[in-house]
Order: sequence, then C-alpha cells, then structure tokens
Amino acid sequence: MSIKRAADEIREEFSWLEDWEARYAHIIDLGKNNPPLNGDERTEDTRVRGCASQVWMVTDVTGEQLGLRAESDAIIVSGLIALLIRLYAGAELKEAAEFDAESLLDEIGVKGALTAQRSNGLASMLARIRKDASAALAP
Repeated sequence: MSIKRAADEIREEFSWLEDWEARYAHIIDLGKNNPPLNGDERTEDTRVRGCASQVWMVTDVTGEQLGLRAESDAIIVSGLIALLIRLYAGAELKEAAEFDAESLLDEIGVKGALTAQRSNGLASMLARIRKDASAALAP
C-alpha cells in the first residue's frame, strides 16, 4: 500500500477521535497489537538513539519496497511505532524517503500532544526510516 493511501486511512480513523485522551487511548491500543521483535533483533545496531525509552527498529528492503518492524518498552511509543509501521511497511523506497510524516502526525493531533522527549524520539525514528530508505536507493 502506498504511504499516501495509508495516511488517508489514518486521517479518517483519527478524525473520529474527539480529543487528545481519545487519541492517546487509541494509540495505546495500537501498541498492544504490535508484535515483538525476536530477541536477537534487539541489538545496539537496531536500537534507535534519541528516544527516552528503549526502541529497536529493523528495516528490510525487498525489491523497491520497505519492510519495517520495531518494538519499544514503553506502551505509548509502541503505539507510535504501530502508526509508523502502518504508514511505511510495504511502501516504495522513494516515497518512504520523501514522505513528511511529521506533518501528518501534527494534522491528526498526535505530534503536538507529545512531551518533548517523546517528540525527540519520534523524530529519531522517522529520521532512521528515511535514512534506511535513502540508503537502499543509493547505487
């Protein structure tokens, strides 16, 4: 699925949530369904630096598509990860490298409601996704 289509679905889903508390609860629910990584995938190489909580992210490239799996020890961050997986998993590499997820997360009322530490962690996760997608595009 394209990122644009996934973003449209997420916008629609969040449009029904009336306030930050409802969004927060929904994000937590999303995180509860996020499958864990294998134990051997939680390494220093897969750890995302800049996050207040522990976050590990594994990106795989198949052809021109990005695969994304991640895990956190914090439930709200697990929910943010679930949103990012919905956006990016299966996306074309070029689209993943260029997509402005910060604007989408701001538009649906998620980014502005996060603490500074969570915002920094989210920015680190997004930077890692863009970096990995761009690296896979490089000759």
